[in-house]
Amino acid sequence: MFGVVSDSCEATIKITVGRSDAPNITVDALIDTGFTSFLSLPRSIIESLGLPWHFSDIGTLGDGSEVIFEVYTAHIIWDGKVQVIDVVASEAMPLVGMSLLYGFKLQVEAVEGDMVTIEPIR
Repeated sequence: MFGVVSDSCEATIKITVGRSDAPNITVDALIDTGFTSFLSLPRSIIESLGLPWHFSDIGTLGDGSEVIFEVYTAHIIWDGKVQVIDVVASEAMPLVGMSLLYGFKLQVEAVEGDMVTIEPIR
């Protein structure tokens, strides 16, 4: 899987997400190594896809504050395979977290326009 470093020096990849019984969409997502879940999406995207609510959870933000997150279920295509994952509702842009990257090697060429590479650890 490949992505690109944005002009604001953020590592980004495209993620195909949706439900098994509806069309998927592809979103640009930032890689966030401080985010421990799988994927976050804006509530507007979650609603447009009709993702089913799964549960509420308490999470700790980078500033140490705790918030309640609504968690939904989605299907994504990751490493060429369909996976069912948790998606956290957020008002920020989509984020790929460490739970999705677990078992993969992440390489970032930290120059605008250069490559982000994600490959399974063998």
